[in-house]
Amino acid sequence: MSLHIATGLPYRTVREDVRIPLPTGRPGADGSEVTHLYARIWRPVTDEPVPALLEYLPYRVTDWTAPRDQQRHPWYAGHGYASVRVDVRGHGNSEGLPGDEYDATELADGVAVVHWLAEQPWCNGRVGMFGISWGGFNSLQIAALAPEPLKAIVTVCSADDRYDNDVHYMGGSVLAVDMHAWASTMLAFVSRPPDPEYVGTDWRGMWLKRLEAVDPFIHTWLDHQTRDAYWRHGSVSEDYSAIKAKVLAVGGWHDPYRDTVLRLVRHLPDDQVRGLIGPWSHQYPDRGLPPGPAIGFLQETLRWWDQHLKGEDSGVMNEPKLRSWISESHPPATVYPELEGHWVGDPAWPSPYVTPVEYAFQGEPLLVRSPQHTGLAAGRYFPFGNDADLPPDQREEDANSAAFEFAVDERLQILGRPRVRLRLTSPSPRGQVIARLCDVAPDGSSTLVTRGVLNLSARYGRDKVAPWRPGDTEDVTFELNGIGHAFPPGHRIRLAVSSAYWPWIWPQPGSEDGFTLDPAGSGLELPVRGAGDRALDATIAFAEPEQAEPLAVIHPAPEDPAGRRPERLVVHDVAARTWRLDVDPRYGGTRIYPDGLEFHEDALEQYTITDDDPLSATTRSSWTVRLRRPELAWDTEVRTRSEITCDAGDFLTSNELTCSEGGEVIFHRTWERRIPRTAG
Repeated sequence: MSLHIATGLPYRTVREDVRIPLPTGRPGADGSEVTHLYARIWRPVTDEPVPALLEYLPYRVTDWTAPRDQQRHPWYAGHGYASVRVDVRGHGNSEGLPGDEYDATELADGVAVVHWLAEQPWCNGRVGMFGISWGGFNSLQIAALAPEPLKAIVTVCSADDRYDNDVHYMGGSVLAVDMHAWASTMLAFVSRPPDPEYVGTDWRGMWLKRLEAVDPFIHTWLDHQTRDAYWRHGSVSEDYSAIKAKVLAVGGWHDPYRDTVLRLVRHLPDDQVRGLIGPWSHQYPDRGLPPGPAIGFLQETLRWWDQHLKGEDSGVMNEPKLRSWISESHPPATVYPELEGHWVGDPAWPSPYVTPVEYAFQGEPLLVRSPQHTGLAAGRYFPFGNDADLPPDQREEDANSAAFEFAVDERLQILGRPRVRLRLTSPSPRGQVIARLCDVAPDGSSTLVTRGVLNLSARYGRDKVAPWRPGDTEDVTFELNGIGHAFPPGHRIRLAVSSAYWPWIWPQPGSEDGFTLDPAGSGLELPVRGAGDRALDATIAFAEPEQAEPLAVIHPAPEDPAGRRPERLVVHDVAARTWRLDVDPRYGGTRIYPDGLEFHEDALEQYTITDDDPLSATTRSSWTVRLRRPELAWDTEVRTRSEITCDAGDFLTSNELTCSEGGEVIFHRTWERRIPRTAG
């Protein structure tokens, strides 16, 4: 689909930057009497009060998300909504000190902002919230607090379970690939200074107060290795009935959070929720980033707002409860501009059109003892639409796993979460099992369809640690991530089981011994979707993507494009049997904003392991962020360095933060922590 830049919108718009005061009686943690949050508001020019839409993030409205904000907020304003973008306390140009992600203060502030918006003379008292990732999370969480003015939300690429469907843990196992990478990213992000262009000469004092309050997120996240009260906070799966607003839940099959959409449409009433899952990565579905096809997402959300904030019958509640994209079989590749497939509609979830079908394993018991580097072809945990995001051919990974295959005699399409049942005998109290579902073509190429993980000590629940009794045999069952995929005749379904998956999963001590898998007690359950209602499916259609006129950001060309660092580079020291994965996350590089701000960022993640030693696992991350305004003689830089290593009993974390102004270091701190491996 081609992108259309909207002109001639129904309303002329105005933009203003304001500071929203939080209620008295809730002083800032920095000792100030009142804390103000920085907000940018786009409003339609009209004498009539209109609904307000809120996007609430820590990612800096005046720079980091400004290009994305410009695509959608002015568009909503041009269609009769006050569209508001607010920086979370202690971030960007908002006052106060930063806290942990989604902490009680952030959510209470969000509730206060909802009420403030509803009370403005230009607002009709009805508020919606939307956002992707962090903004999608807190939209759900604030909806669960049920402020009266909040009538509807659109939550994109977010999670209802902060423990088992976020960047920290998967199947009860530590997510080495993103727990560390995201904690390191946030250490750099939270340490960026306020902008003197917007906060004036007090920027330096604000910055230093923030820096004194910084503590790496990784400490807290590793301190809570089971699903305890820390993770239950903010997990709306604890009580879906607390959500009173109407919920449009959106995800992509290449986003790690897509299972939340399936759970929300399952647990919320028919008149409260609609779900939409496309082929997309961790992006808004109108941005045109691979894999596509993109859709007119702003128009789709406008239907949602018109229905629930203006009381207009837009027909959005006549749509199927869940609209899903089913991808056709495709060869393995790390990027797809667009995938072939089709839309299907299901009136409920679980769907009456989906039937669980069992596939029994065959063969004698076999030892699964995967090399520790198994998983290097897993792809990026958070695909963003970059060239090296998605998993390449899985044949090498399959060779390091126990593989079970099933012939496809006629077209088979699945929709939902496959489930595996495995009979295992483990010689070690600790370990993990990873299952990957692959589509194997006649030429032998293997395309990853979906996967799942189980920490063996979490087999009785994510809230407890139950070491395996060495030598015992037990049956374990776990689900793989949801997917919509069609296997064509002549292909084979492959279920590959491994005992390692680095760097996604941090290996357990003793896991080098693997486990024995008995096919006689094992099998695969696929959610097979029948034809459904083809007439209904045929009605599912979306407009072409449309956005507001883009922000005039300049992206200078790199000085040496040929020497640009690869996105993903695997280095194998053959003699030492050591593997290293270098990852350039490519969040944005250098850009120059229309207001004159020069913003530069550079990051490198490294993951190292030796084939037969799970205790050799090491993650490293480094960040450089520079913000510069030549006209103000303002030049600041943030540098971070983070590392995690381990021994049998502990994780060892090391973090360093260095902040400079005009080339002079004004803040430097290091943190060294030893954190017991209670479950990880």
